[in-house]
Amino acid sequence: MGKKIVIASDSFKGSASSKEVGTYISEGIHSLYPDYETKIFSIADGGEGTVDAILEVNQGKRVTIPVQGPLGDSVNAAYAIIDGGKTAILEMAAASGITLVEPTALDVMKASTYGTGQMIKSALEHGVERIYIGIGGSATNDGGMGMAAALGVKFFDVQGKELAANAENLGSIASLDATAIASYADTAELIILSDVINPLCGSNGATAIYGPQKGVSDELLEVLDEGLANFARVIKETLHKDIKDIPGAGAAGGLGAGLMAFLNGKCQRGIDKILQMIHIEEDIKTADLVITGEGRMDGQSINGKAPIGIAVIAQKYHVPTVAIVGSRSLDLDEVYRQGIAGVFDVVNRPMNLEEAMTDTRNLVASTSRNLISLFGTLTK
Repeated sequence: MGKKIVIASDSFKGSASSKEVGTYISEGIHSLYPDYETKIFSIADGGEGTVDAILEVNQGKRVTIPVQGPLGDSVNAAYAIIDGGKTAILEMAAASGITLVEPTALDVMKASTYGTGQMIKSALEHGVERIYIGIGGSATNDGGMGMAAALGVKFFDVQGKELAANAENLGSIASLDATAIASYADTAELIILSDVINPLCGSNGATAIYGPQKGVSDELLEVLDEGLANFARVIKETLHKDIKDIPGAGAAGGLGAGLMAFLNGKCQRGIDKILQMIHIEEDIKTADLVITGEGRMDGQSINGKAPIGIAVIAQKYHVPTVAIVGSRSLDLDEVYRQGIAGVFDVVNRPMNLEEAMTDTRNLVASTSRNLISLFGTLTK
């Protein structure tokens, strides 16, 4: 009798999307057990791929608009409108993401979330009642200054000169005028989808933890952190909102703080909401096995990442969950404790990263074939 396998892997960044990984896993399964039923879900945790994952299983439309990219060039950013026009799903990475910038061109001091603000404005102009915005994968560290500027907020220095909305000017802000954004703040509920709980500033803040990933040099770390602290101070004085130490304020280079301050944004763990919105639980409860995965599984995988969120649901129905990954760390004890029964990495011979990324399809399918052979034998 055929088994039902739910496949829900995160993307292998740089080599295969969530949907592609799921397809490769399914190919491996059907090469040995063509009668097994496989149900593939696209998965994202608020970063790239969130809009695609939601639209795959929800009726709605994709809206694509030209916006300002992280460094001022024009990019086409897409978001989704579902629930009969009541709900918009945005991912800031579509407008202000690090993948939109060549690594050699990345300049965090000049980078801005202005394009993200343009997406939010477009969604609001469609008359939605709520906005879910995933804020993973940013190229920015401007605290949401650019996002706010796109919605009409003006920032001034001590001489009253209006400032360009980027991280370079955070420390120069002496005052702001948020009159234009007041109507937007009450128009729709805004929910921030993120697994980041860092505060805005300090040793565990946006700059200290995530700045180095964006090419921030040691000498600029302090400058940017002080700039965000100044930004928070002016917001507190003007809007009477103390967002500096709120968990999640440091997400996406401080965009979390800006969304909280200017649009009354509330944080929610991204993967939990997305799994709910793609209705995966209905299929997991009747499955014989769940296969998840991600590019690399390590100790950080327990912090709001897709595989753990999926395993938690599967545990409710006593369905075993295993993971196929690009690579893995040696210490996965906490991952096992969270419900992942086994972790299978795809590298089957000595190879460099480029080789592995080029051969992702064959490697994933082969690993899936080995895994399902074991499962099939044990469950006969």
